[in-house]
Amino acid sequence: MDANFLFMSQHSSESSPGGSFFGRIAPRGVPSVLDLVRLSPEPVFPPGGEALYRQIGLFTEMRPGQEILVAACGRGLTTAYLAVNQGVHCIGVDPDPQLVAEAEQRIRAMGLDNRITFETASLDDLPWQDGVFDVTVGEIALGAMADPAAAIRELARVTKPLGLVVLVQLVWSGNVDEEQRENLLEHLGTRPLFIVEWKQFLRDAGCVDLHVEDWSDAASPFRPVSGPMYDLTKQLSLRQKVAVFRRALGRWGWRGMRGALMREQEIHNLLSNQRVLGLSLIIGAKWHPDGL
Repeated sequence: MDANFLFMSQHSSESSPGGSFFGRIAPRGVPSVLDLVRLSPEPVFPPGGEALYRQIGLFTEMRPGQEILVAACGRGLTTAYLAVNQGVHCIGVDPDPQLVAEAEQRIRAMGLDNRITFETASLDDLPWQDGVFDVTVGEIALGAMADPAAAIRELARVTKPLGLVVLVQLVWSGNVDEEQRENLLEHLGTRPLFIVEWKQFLRDAGCVDLHVEDWSDAASPFRPVSGPMYDLTKQLSLRQKVAVFRRALGRWGWRGMRGALMREQEIHNLLSNQRVLGLSLIIGAKWHPDGL
């Protein structure tokens, strides 16, 4: 995968202690993209890259002294980026204790443990009181490991009145029948939604003045330009590719790897030619009874 998607190495639907609200999307005998990339030795930035998170910082007017929450933070790359580049104090939360431990280790090595902290917690039951954070950010993996509606309600709950709730999420951007959609869900390991669904979740959580930006144009694993795992092979060194392959082979065996490759052709057509999947930035302001 490219540098804009390898963050998926941070998450797997099977890694959530409580399991996904949607159930295990991919058959456990066949690895999903999310499963495979999770085996990458080195985490890199999520979809949209630093440009997207720079835009989040600018649009939300993040500044020193603010408290920011990043939900489904994984290994903490975006958490660290926002703390360093916006001067804010960041807290990352993820239900996977292994990923949180890795994030904490990275932050200590960077000397940022006085500005960034991490918590292990369910995304639909956050361990903070109401109205704590100036901005909350829901990463893509939020939809893979929790009920997204409940998780967004929790993000809004812990956001201060007049604060902002930010979603970076996959969206369906083309027509696809139910069978094709299910194949895509198995392939990706997470569940995109229509933009109207994400917006409704925000409204139901008490957010208003919604702002939406389409970040689908950049090349990504959602729209591969050649064969299976094209961006992954471009991104990783030979040693890293071998490491991923060995780990995947040990977990799923030859049959699982063969099954993953066999479905690549249909997936390639859907993502590259029909362009059924996109990436959106969705921001809402938490309503306050005194008005915005």
